[in-house]
Amino acid sequence: MNLQGQVTAAFGRHYLVELAAGEILECVPRGKKSEVACGDRVEIQRSSDNQGVIERTLPRTSLLYRSDAYRQKIIAANVTQIICVVAVEPAFSDELLACCLIAARDQNLQALIVLNKCDLPADAARAVLAPYRAIGHRVQELSALQDAAPLRPLLQGHTSVLVGQSGMGKSTLINSLLPDANAATREISTVLGSGKHTTTHARLYHLDAESDLIDCPGVQMFGLHHLNPREIEAGFVEFAPYLGQCRFHNCSHTHEPDCALLNAVASGKIDARRMKLFQDISRPVRAGHGR
Repeated sequence: MNLQGQVTAAFGRHYLVELAAGEILECVPRGKKSEVACGDRVEIQRSSDNQGVIERTLPRTSLLYRSDAYRQKIIAANVTQIICVVAVEPAFSDELLACCLIAARDQNLQALIVLNKCDLPADAARAVLAPYRAIGHRVQELSALQDAAPLRPLLQGHTSVLVGQSGMGKSTLINSLLPDANAATREISTVLGSGKHTTTHARLYHLDAESDLIDCPGVQMFGLHHLNPREIEAGFVEFAPYLGQCRFHNCSHTHEPDCALLNAVASGKIDARRMKLFQDISRPVRAGHGR
């Protein structure tokens, strides 16, 4: 008889699956191809006391992944909220943040920007985030080293995924929210045996009975080649009043005459830096879609 469980960690082709009673099995997928993500609900067949085989993935409510021109990288499944972690220092990538928010909108996820390390002078970082606040994105400021408690109520009732560049303080944030996180890591090492499969793609932690948090390794790029140009446009929520009003139906919003978006930038209705981000992000996507 097949059992059902949730994938709580991914290590290459090895996965940890938590059963309903809390038991954790080390599992591998059936066949050579593996498209299992942390957060997936799966059916498994037990192969020994502490091991199993993933027979199938149950239907997902969401799937967050990034892609370049050559391959796709699954990040997490069945999440309801993306937490984009940026910091006062080191400087964060405006483009990576924008891409995370586009991906969140594509999967109908709630999005929250966390500005970490606010015990340091934060004026420059706040200036970068000002256009995001202006169009309605939530920004939570905190210092994970001092107190991450302001974030906890925003995680309640969600399966949230933490995404950010290396150095933004995600690990400090995890350890502040989950003091037992290191103990959980040691427990997983015991399940896997001898410290093998130490490179993890994502880890799921239970905050409480209703709230989970998935931590991902730091990313330096968040490609969106799996989206089309219209989906990229939709990710810039401030563009909505102007879409469909350009002279040309296939307007790239880069140089065409009577472009409604460029006109809105010229009149100060759309932030110029956000427009530049859109052009930089959409350029390779248009090229990949033959536009």
